[in-house]
Amino acid sequence: MNIALIAHDSKKELMVQFCIAYCGILSKHTLCATGTTGKMVGEATGLRIQRYLSGSQGGGEQIAARISCNEIDILLFFRDPISAKPSEPKDGDLLRLCDVHNIPIATNIATAEALIHALERGDLDWREIVNPT
Repeated sequence: MNIALIAHDSKKELMVQFCIAYCGILSKHTLCATGTTGKMVGEATGLRIQRYLSGSQGGGEQIAARISCNEIDILLFFRDPISAKPSEPKDGDLLRLCDVHNIPIATNIATAEALIHALERGDLDWREIVNPT
């Protein structure tokens, strides 16, 4: 599955810790991320991650385009709803696209853990039934 990783600045370290904890599961999938998040996760875990631009330079929009083209299966978007910066990826646009294209999205650690365990069990293979290639 194709998994996208995005984290607001105040949540980047949490994303790194999450990816360290679930490195074994994530390593079986194709990962992409916004620039700084991808760099931090890749350096900490050794996972292979396709990096896009940083969020302030349009990385969130690049991932949004992949969501629009049904090229992303899961979005892990650790956002800071209280102190997000204007330059960080726009929550509403990404959330709307995930809803339109039926993409599971985790916006916090609890939901991310639920999704990662479902992924490990094979519970998220429904997309292959709905969108056969």
